[in-house]
Amino acid sequence: MRISPLLLLLACARVNGYSSGLVTESCDDMTPRHQGSSPSSSPPPFTITIDRSDYSEGDEITVSLRAYSTPFQGFLLQAREVGGSSPVGAFSLFGAENRLLDCGGLSSSSVSHSSSDHKNSVQSKWKTPQSGQLKDIEFSVTFVQNFHDYWVGIKSPVVVYNSSRSPVGSTTRTQALRLFSNVPISSVGCGESKVCFSKPNDCDPASSADCYFMSAMASPADSSVKFEIYGTSTGYIAFGFSDDQHMGNVSDIKTSFVDGVISCSFVSKNVISTQRSAVGSIYYILFAYGGTNNGVLQDHETSVFVSDKKINITSPQVVTQTPNTQIPQIMKAHGALMLIAWMTTGSLGMLIARYLKTATKGRGCLGKDLWFLAHVSLMGLSVAATIIAFILAFSYSKDWSGGAHPVLGVLVMILAFIQPFAALFRCGPQHQWRFVFNWFHVLNAVAIKGLAVAAIFTGLYMMESSQEGWMQKVMGGFVGWEVLLFALQDLHMRFKRKDEDGDVSGFVHIEVILLLVFFLGNLTFLVALLVGIGMA
Repeated sequence: MRISPLLLLLACARVNGYSSGLVTESCDDMTPRHQGSSPSSSPPPFTITIDRSDYSEGDEITVSLRAYSTPFQGFLLQAREVGGSSPVGAFSLFGAENRLLDCGGLSSSSVSHSSSDHKNSVQSKWKTPQSGQLKDIEFSVTFVQNFHDYWVGIKSPVVVYNSSRSPVGSTTRTQALRLFSNVPISSVGCGESKVCFSKPNDCDPASSADCYFMSAMASPADSSVKFEIYGTSTGYIAFGFSDDQHMGNVSDIKTSFVDGVISCSFVSKNVISTQRSAVGSIYYILFAYGGTNNGVLQDHETSVFVSDKKINITSPQVVTQTPNTQIPQIMKAHGALMLIAWMTTGSLGMLIARYLKTATKGRGCLGKDLWFLAHVSLMGLSVAATIIAFILAFSYSKDWSGGAHPVLGVLVMILAFIQPFAALFRCGPQHQWRFVFNWFHVLNAVAIKGLAVAAIFTGLYMMESSQEGWMQKVMGGFVGWEVLLFALQDLHMRFKRKDEDGDVSGFVHIEVILLLVFFLGNLTFLVALLVGIGMA
């Protein structure tokens, strides 16, 4: 015997005589009596949800009507058997915005608005009949936003009559009926009949437009799976399955959006498989969203969240986000070492070698000038920090994910590694080929510095957690600061050469002051970025 569902209908009218909710003329067809207008065919900006999927004699079901972003003014609510034309059961009120109506000869069988005030959410309780031949029911609602805009027949999930209720979530017929029913996306059934994954955790897309949500529900009859996806975006939302918590095996699903909110659902009989997984494996869920530009999907580097564990989509459960929303500590250490190497020690070593030879001439240790000892020590620290940072990054990721950043990092590491070995085999200062080493040493240093700066910019982009991109702006300020101080040192050196008979001690004083100013400025930018990495 076929079981019918109960229909809940909501209708609202903004006309004189209907603002009070006395819309008994609409009891039968659920259509507002608005002359010269017709029901809207566009997706409604409202939803109807219920708090259970089956019922028995005497049970109560809470029905919720909610607005996405624009409120509604009125409504009419009924409950009917599936395929039926008469209301069943009785409602009770939750708030002053509701009023009870007698429709179909039954007391309190409908609910409507009590005023034309704007409403974002309405709740009411429906009580099942105590006896009789009970059948499956569904709730339908007609929303009225204003006189010209209203939606008729927005339905809830099917509520199955269960004469001998089983444990929650075990009614396969409920799952089968709800699987392919045309109902709004909501969190109803999460953990009971479907897998749900959302951000924030446990949010309900039926009541919040700020909810990113996906669900998967396997059919008890065959191998098909119904997927739902919902979220606010300027271009697209997508989900995928992966063997790890990276974006390695993702298939994008693109949809249209209404009022800035994208939602879609589909049933698929395709087997889910990834490059390294057999059929029946478990997977991480990846959810991403972003904008589009002339039909081209834009990057979603910071607009992605991942499940905290692998799941089997055929086992209903509520999945939470990975608690590791922060950058791993090992990658923070990698970033910190690269900043120290190429914002402070490396920059100081290069500046000293170029501009402070005269300032320390005749001063040194073990036959070596002080500037040379400082240069070698600082550049040695920079190379050591670069190598350690390289090892930390690749020991963690074990791949080349990250776009241009790892490529730039590898180039920096290779060139930095070559630099000290080339210096060990250089010829003497008076040798005829010494100029070859000098040019190579300088050009290689410039290449390392340029690639390191580019690597830092791309790395900060990957770590950036704010929409303003303030860490990249700080890095841009550092580059400008460094160019300015190098330019001042260069101008000072040129001026000094023109005035060979001048006071040398005075020039040395200026060189040292510029070096100290340079160091303090670099230290300020470095601390700011280290704090940013710590908060990423």
